[in-house]
Amino acid sequence: MSAHLSFRHFLASAVVAGLFAAPACAQYAGPSASGEASVAAILKNPVDDQDVRLQGYLLRKTAHDKYVFSDGTGEIVAEIKSKRFPSEPVDEKTKVELVGEVDTGRNRPPEIEVDSIHVLK
Repeated sequence: MSAHLSFRHFLASAVVAGLFAAPACAQYAGPSASGEASVAAILKNPVDDQDVRLQGYLLRKTAHDKYVFSDGTGEIVAEIKSKRFPSEPVDEKTKVELVGEVDTGRNRPPEIEVDSIHVLK
C-alpha cells in the first residue's frame, strides 16, 4: 500500500471518528429525573449527592462562592462558582433555577453544590 493511500485512509478514519465524538447540537428541554425538591424537604432529610432542581432567589452572598438561597420554604447555602453564573446580572430580586446536588457534612448543615444556574423570566 502506498504512503499516499495510507494517509488518505488515516484521514478518512479520523474524520469518521470525529463525527461520532462530536456532541449533539440539540438540547433536551423537557422534564427530567432530576429531583424537583424544596429547601424544606432537603433540610428535613438531606441525602448526600442527591440531584436537585430548585427555583427561588439568591438572597445574599456570605463568602467566596457561597450564597443564601430561598425558595420560600426555607433557606440553604448554595455554593456557586463564578463561572456558573449566566452573563446577565443576578440580584436578590432575580428568580433563578439552580441545578446541582446536595452536599452534606458532619459539622455543618447541608448545602447545594450548583452545577448550573438559569435566570427565569
